[in-house]
Amino acid sequence: MIEDLTRRLKEEACRLGFSMVGVTAARPGQRLAAYRRWLANEYHGQMAYLARPDRIARREDLNVILPGVRSLVCVGLDYQALQLPAGIAGDPSRGRISNYAWGADYHDVMTPRLEELAAWLGRAAGEAARCKVYVDTGAILERDHAEAAGLGFTGKNTMLIGPRRGSWFFLGELLTTAALVPDAPRPMPGCGSCRRCLAACPTNAFPEPYVLDARRCISYLTIELKGAIPVELRPLMGNWVYGCDVCQAVCPFNRFAPESVEPAFRPANWDAAAPPLLELLALDEAGFQRRFAGSPILRIKRRGLLRNACVAAGNWASPAAVPALTRLLADPEPIVREHAAWALERVMRAEQ
Repeated sequence: MIEDLTRRLKEEACRLGFSMVGVTAARPGQRLAAYRRWLANEYHGQMAYLARPDRIARREDLNVILPGVRSLVCVGLDYQALQLPAGIAGDPSRGRISNYAWGADYHDVMTPRLEELAAWLGRAAGEAARCKVYVDTGAILERDHAEAAGLGFTGKNTMLIGPRRGSWFFLGELLTTAALVPDAPRPMPGCGSCRRCLAACPTNAFPEPYVLDARRCISYLTIELKGAIPVELRPLMGNWVYGCDVCQAVCPFNRFAPESVEPAFRPANWDAAAPPLLELLALDEAGFQRRFAGSPILRIKRRGLLRNACVAAGNWASPAAVPALTRLLADPEPIVREHAAWALERVMRAEQ
């Protein structure tokens, strides 16, 4: 009975479009101690929500989230859509966007499907089976649980890596009080002696293998950090304006990554993946809302995107950016004004 329910659940997950699915018992993650050390070192930066006692309690005991929880269903959805042409990726006049944000917001794509899967499980297992779904929003160690469910192994860049899939996939979780058959542990290759991700990081954000100092991570700096980007890190950020793909792009396992079949993740054009900096610098609030409607980029707001675009423009250091940067010296947002002034100074130094 339980075996049949688990099999049918996985079939339903595949029918809903998920690329992979695995089941694990609802136990605490095996890296809780490492997580606590990470917090103690303040590697989480300004992401204070990660250190809140109530959130730590949830990570230590999933029953705090869903009393009586017995099983955890982990799903993955591939998102790599296309390979950005080298000429566009290397063009300093363009702002780079992490490839997970080229299309629709993954929360909006995955959450309804997980909720549909939860509804299916509620019908199949009986109304007494309660469920809770998360897509990158719950206080759980999702990569840890996904590893236990057989979806991959943890790489030195802290990403979950599938041996024949790479790491270009989103994760989602379904917690349930229903009894399911956990997937048996499978042998995983691991990273071995490879250190490509550690060596390639532009900001040296890995103090050691398997440990990320978010305070130096370009993804953190462009997305999670709300204030000014540290001046000493700005020249190292290149033209990234939202996220960063470097530590994944150099990973040998990603040569196996399948192209996503999800049309929502495909960019409308190359400007959606690497927009011209001059266009970004010219965005007013209405233009920002219009251009990034339905995109995860909305979460950093206009001031965050323009802050990042100013840094990229400073690294471009082209006189072509001077008019746009000069206009931003009068921007209503103080953080935009400060970063525009920094960028202008970089352009002036390059011209000397």
